[in-house]
Amino acid sequence: MSLITVATCSLNQWALDFEGNYERILESIRESKKRGAVLRVGPELEISGYGCNDHFYEPDTFYHSYQMLAKLIAHEDCQDIVVDVGLPMMHKSVRYNCRIIFFNGKVLLIRPKMYLAMNGNYREGRWFTPWRRHRTLEDFNLPAVVRKVTGQLSVPFGDGVISANDVTIGSEICEELWSPNSPHIHMGLDGIDIFTNGSGSHHELRKLDYRLNLMRDATAKSGGVYLYANSQGNDGERVYYDGCALIVLNGKILAQGSQFSLRDVEVLTATIDLEDIRTYRGSLISLADQAAVSNAYPRIQTGHDMCMEHGSARPTRPIEPFLHTPEQEIALGPACWLWDYLRRSGLGGFFLPLSGGMDSSSTASIVCSMCHLVVEAIENGNEQVLADVRRIVRDEEFVPSTPQEIAAKIFFTMYMGTTNSSKETRDRAKGLANEIGAVHYDINMDTAVSAITSLFALVTGKTPKFKVHGGSHQENLALQNIQARLRMVLSYLFGSLLPWCHGRHGSLLVLGSANVDECLRGYMTKYDCSSADLNPIGGISKADLRRFLPFAAERFKLPSLHGILSAKPTAELEPITEGYTQTDEEDMGMTYDELSTYGRLRKISKCGPYSMFRKLVDLWSDRLTVRQIADKVKYFFRMYSINRHKTTVLTPSYHAEGYSPDDNRFDLRPFLYNTRWTLPFKCIDNDVSRCEEAVHHREEAACQEPTA
Repeated sequence: MSLITVATCSLNQWALDFEGNYERILESIRESKKRGAVLRVGPELEISGYGCNDHFYEPDTFYHSYQMLAKLIAHEDCQDIVVDVGLPMMHKSVRYNCRIIFFNGKVLLIRPKMYLAMNGNYREGRWFTPWRRHRTLEDFNLPAVVRKVTGQLSVPFGDGVISANDVTIGSEICEELWSPNSPHIHMGLDGIDIFTNGSGSHHELRKLDYRLNLMRDATAKSGGVYLYANSQGNDGERVYYDGCALIVLNGKILAQGSQFSLRDVEVLTATIDLEDIRTYRGSLISLADQAAVSNAYPRIQTGHDMCMEHGSARPTRPIEPFLHTPEQEIALGPACWLWDYLRRSGLGGFFLPLSGGMDSSSTASIVCSMCHLVVEAIENGNEQVLADVRRIVRDEEFVPSTPQEIAAKIFFTMYMGTTNSSKETRDRAKGLANEIGAVHYDINMDTAVSAITSLFALVTGKTPKFKVHGGSHQENLALQNIQARLRMVLSYLFGSLLPWCHGRHGSLLVLGSANVDECLRGYMTKYDCSSADLNPIGGISKADLRRFLPFAAERFKLPSLHGILSAKPTAELEPITEGYTQTDEEDMGMTYDELSTYGRLRKISKCGPYSMFRKLVDLWSDRLTVRQIADKVKYFFRMYSINRHKTTVLTPSYHAEGYSPDDNRFDLRPFLYNTRWTLPFKCIDNDVSRCEEAVHHREEAACQEPTA
């Protein structure tokens, strides 16, 4: 046997936290060596943090990255192990996203990224240039701060691989695994044994299965070991990097890390028999045919052995992968994201306007999940989490034993009612808050609403009325918006002063609770209580939240959620009468299920009005006429375009769905539209006319057929 132990990791790095990032990298290297690993791989851009964004334009970002790299290379704990780290580098005045592989105080190779992530949340091409010279190396003059510790003037830079006496190692970087012509294909044909991938891959619901399959397929086709490292946590962005480091051999998973964790450093190791790779490849005849004529990679020789002496070590056996359900992902991902934001923000907790409806209750349940995760981490001996909790609550002796004890310190909720609010929602909000352990308040805003309408009447001489009292649509909408916007003003007032009222310093992060479907439709008031500091459900569909709440009710023992789930969603901004009760879906003119479909077709399938209509004719023709489908599509696009301006002020939201309308980073479409959509709508009308004429002709022909 030719046994080798290798390590990969998930690190909770933070953009521009150079010294903190350095410490976490160093801890991962120490843990890797402790477990006998001779190769350690870390996440993408781990030294600087992935989310530096336009700070990558600044020379400081590069200089501080080089400083930390030099400290790592020189550190005594980084000797006798091949280390693969990620950082930004400048070569010939061009910025590259790079991996640096070093060993025993010397840089072996700088490998720049060849395929950049440029879709969805990613804009790497804004800051970096891809390396286009495949299988080519050139000299790179090391920065002075690194040169001092290595004694090297120049090192190889480009698309090469590391060759020890008994094993070869090649690198991929994040997006390159996803690209059709992935480097691992060519490295496998050239006999490279180990593929490393330092990644910065964010969480989306149901995404992990796809990621797992990519790595299994990569090594099943041509053999080899795949070492996948990933960032974990909130790097300062809307996305959450979900960790889940992996080690895969010949299509089989040997080790899988946690996907959602409060640990800052998680190391994964496996022991591999390299003969298993060579035997596996030897059985693939088509691989041998292609490998015989493949182009060779430039190899950087290390001149040392990496395989261990024969002893008691045994190869790691394959395991079955673990996948969370979407409900578990919603409970865990946004909760970890909120915890990272809270502990790094310096603030004292969260404030949530709790309406007793499904959306705000989902946000509250996610905070509850966060409290459960914190208690579990403390019970498991996570000293960092305990230190963070004590710092947040400003009590050095505090040791929470239940999630409710934490919630009582950091979570404040408030039911902001008016004369239009019902006793049922008021009671549901209070019940849920009590079950979670939050500090709950119940207020009536009628005096504040009355003050604003009275001021308007004093200035204009006119008093607006609700629709049910004879008012116009304009008056009705304005009176609803007054209530919604007042909730935002009061949220920030109480969020700022409630800690003071309880004898504590600092303020609270205000949480929003508008789901992705309402954001897409624009079914919210601009600058209402959806305008907050953070929105953990802003990227989650209503359909997924409906599945999440029963799970949360059982998992976190929140029976109030059952009553909330069975109630019809309502804004409660209009008076309730015998003949009228306001509901969200009636107000929107579409169901939440329809909204989810529009969102996926709009963003993921890249549909404009006409192509969306054509697709929905196929999807919905069993229950709707062509004209009904056309009317629904036109109504959606009218409302989408009328309300698109609201996406410019969306609260930073946890990114979970692939059809978020958030125009800050993810959806770069205009916000001022021609809302008539003249040509697309004409095309839809023409298709509807042709379909109706065809139906009419078929019916006429059927009537003229002779009967037996």
